[in-house]
This record gives sequence, structure tokens and C-alpha cells, in this order.
Amino acid sequence: MRAVELVLGIGWTAFWTYWIVAAFSTKRGRVSWSRELRIRLVLVVLVIGLARLGVFRGHGLSTNAGRAGAGLVLFTAGLGFAVWARRHIGRNWGAPMSQKREPELVTSGPYRRVRHPIYTGILTALIGTAVALSWAWLAVVALIALYFLYSAIVEERQLTERFPEAYPAYKRSSKMLVPFVL
Repeated sequence: MRAVELVLGIGWTAFWTYWIVAAFSTKRGRVSWSRELRIRLVLVVLVIGLARLGVFRGHGLSTNAGRAGAGLVLFTAGLGFAVWARRHIGRNWGAPMSQKREPELVTSGPYRRVRHPIYTGILTALIGTAVALSWAWLAVVALIALYFLYSAIVEERQLTERFPEAYPAYKRSSKMLVPFVL
């Protein structure tokens, strides 16, 4: 199981390193830091609360090779999808709920079927990590999913204001987070 932990650790480190480096090539914009900071603070408090309640205690690492393998497949597919979406959106990418100057509405590639494929990819990778290591981590994934859902709703409101004719049509032709489903 140490090998699975090592693969996941290296994978997440490489992903976030790429993410931070890629952030330097984006268009300028603005973020409502006060709102975003409050939401992130609530998530951190909830995770700490879950840990203090013992949700993660007694839930050791999985020793099931099949579960670890399935988790690694989800992890790899999720990170791959997120990176593809990030590369496809290019300089239009921004922190959650940020507003770019001179934005473009990207509706091709992974954005053709899913309006928020980066969130989808990261959530899939997080689910894969939880499956590979411990089911208890699905509680944290659920909290992050709520944050991404909130971010997606705020972003869609902003995009509808910015692209009043194009965005509603795009919204009707695609799903928010899960292709063909949600």
C-alpha cells in the first residue's frame, strides 16, 4: 500500500506544481477574496470538526488491491481531465469565481459536454484518492464538492451577465459537472 500512497503523493504534487506554474500565464482579472476566503474558512473548520469527531480515526489505509487499482484509475482519469480542461481554456482560466478582463466563452473540447470540467476532474481524482486509501476521506470530498458546486453557480451567474445571449444557449446544450447527467 505504500506504493499507492507514493503514486498519489507524487501525482498530486506534480498536478499542483503544474497548476501553480500555469496560473502565471492567465489573463488579469479580479477575485472577491473576502467571499472566497470565508467559504474556504468554513470548509477548513468543517474538516477539522470531522477530524475532532473521529470520523477519520480507525479507518486505516485500504489493503484491497482491487480497490487501490480502481482508485488509481479514477485518480489518473480525473487529473488528466482537469489538465486537459485547464490547457484547453488557456489564458481564460482563473481562480474560482474570478472575473477576467476581456473573457472568452470557451465551449469546445472538454467544455463541450461539461461547463466546469476542471471541477469534475479534480473531484474525480479526489474520489479516486479516497477509494484507493480510505472511504472516510469521502467526507472531505463531499465538502469540496459543495464548494465547487457553489463556485460553479456563482460563475454561471457571472457568465450569464457577461454573455447574455451565448451562455444560456450553451447552458442548455451541456451539463454542469457530470456529462449527460448533472
